[in-house]
Amino acid sequence: MERLVKTGQIRPRAAREIGPSRLGIGFEKLDRGAFDPTTAYDPVAETGVHYVRLQSGWQRTERQKGVYDFAWLDEIVDSFIARGQEPWIDLCYGNDLYTESAKEYFGAVGCPPIFTEEEKAAWTAYVEATVRHFAGRVTWYEIWNEPDGQWCWKHGVSAAEYADFAVATSKAIHRADPAAKAIAGVLCTVNLPYFRVMFDRGVADTADAVSFHRYNADELNALNEIRALRALIDRYNPALKIIQGESGTQSDSRGMGALRGGAWTELKQAKYTLRHRLLDLASEVLFTSHFTAVDMIEALNGKVGDKASYLDYGYFGLLHADFDADGIASGTYSPKLSYRAMQHLAALFPGDVRPCELPVIRKAWDSPRVFGMDDATAQIVTLGFENGKGAQALAYWKAADLMRETFDGTVSFLLPGEERAIRLIDLMDGGIYRLPDSMVSREYYNSSDYAGAVTLKNLPLTDSPLLLTFGAFYPEG
Repeated sequence: MERLVKTGQIRPRAAREIGPSRLGIGFEKLDRGAFDPTTAYDPVAETGVHYVRLQSGWQRTERQKGVYDFAWLDEIVDSFIARGQEPWIDLCYGNDLYTESAKEYFGAVGCPPIFTEEEKAAWTAYVEATVRHFAGRVTWYEIWNEPDGQWCWKHGVSAAEYADFAVATSKAIHRADPAAKAIAGVLCTVNLPYFRVMFDRGVADTADAVSFHRYNADELNALNEIRALRALIDRYNPALKIIQGESGTQSDSRGMGALRGGAWTELKQAKYTLRHRLLDLASEVLFTSHFTAVDMIEALNGKVGDKASYLDYGYFGLLHADFDADGIASGTYSPKLSYRAMQHLAALFPGDVRPCELPVIRKAWDSPRVFGMDDATAQIVTLGFENGKGAQALAYWKAADLMRETFDGTVSFLLPGEERAIRLIDLMDGGIYRLPDSMVSREYYNSSDYAGAVTLKNLPLTDSPLLLTFGAFYPEG
């Protein structure tokens, strides 16, 4: 950025100041008490994101048959509402009061209540009690978590079993609160064959949305997957919404869980965060949830009485945490690079920003930054956005392999005409820059027939997203 003129800096804003948006964050594993939520409320609100995903915890709530203690979850829900955020609830997991196998697994993870009439009735009663209790405070409810993964449907994955479970649960949600919305699927990936079984068994007619998770080291197929899911949904119920419910990666190569073993660092995590959230914002998903707020144990395959089996630390958080002897994340949570990147993204993408097509094309231009070679050769991602005031932005980056390479080059763009102020924003550090005259050409083959055409020459191009803005996309810039 040393060739550009810095004119400002993105000012992080708390969720209450930004208002509703399509950005969210996870506050998972509450059902297993994996972290202390109290000191995380303010940092999570200060990211600026709107939605907060909570895991409800049937076993934590019902420890005596038919008696529900929601006090622990009330405190969490009310804390986020007070900070201007919208909590939504993932209804999970099993309960050892009703399901024998749940006595074996820490937190009753992956033990669905589907085998006896007592189990089914108890689950329905719990769902209805939860939805009634939070009526007016919570609208969206997910049904289970990752049932297409063996870790979350431990007796053996079955799309048909889950579909019937989801249909019954959707009906229970709607009975308890007609204003509530049911989210089915909650799948590990955009698993189209699994979704089709669900839809064939009635899920598309009873749920209000489906959700999926994404843990990919690259992002190049993300938009195609969402389009494919939309096409499948439209065969059954075009009104059904799509939600991206979990997506993130580690900041440490020692982490367990998804994408484990990779040479992850804080910087790579931050790049991943920006890339994937921008792609979600450029799609039709209703909202997108980053996994997760705080570093914590994964605790998906823990065994009761065997603490070592669930001390499997994950480093997905936007916030660092300390861990006590039982693996519980606590203390003062501190921000990572990805936290700052999310703050910048939230400040720039309030609820009135929507994807759009822009009349911008790449142009070949010899670049002194690469010793005179053509700068149109690198494969890049480009995404257009527009806010409610008519200002527009182009997000772009080189889709470099995060594990094996970094990239620093240039790119040039041709616009048929542009009279608005043009700025470049670095989403990683929040810097706002004016392009020097040497980068902006308003001549096109020296022909008056093309008056007003603009060529932006040799702009910075990296493997971390940059935002080219036209007009007051960020008014303070």
